[in-house]
Amino acid sequence: MAKSQDDSAVQDPVIATRSTPTASITTFRDTLYISRTLILPDDRTLAVVKGAVSVNTSDDLALNYLKAHTEFELLKE
Repeated sequence: MAKSQDDSAVQDPVIATRSTPTASITTFRDTLYISRTLILPDDRTLAVVKGAVSVNTSDDLALNYLKAHTEFELLKE
């Protein structure tokens, strides 16, 4: 005898394919170096690559760190 399909195991295809909204990114230009590693006060690191470093706009610690140092310049998107 065949088992009936359990509807609780089937996902709604619309819900399953929904993606999370993309995070907004802010980019700063490093006026001194084209490559370096920055260490934030909470011991996280940020990589400067090709003279730029990008952070999520919701990362207040990283944004405040970069804005507080004169060697980083906010780039217009």
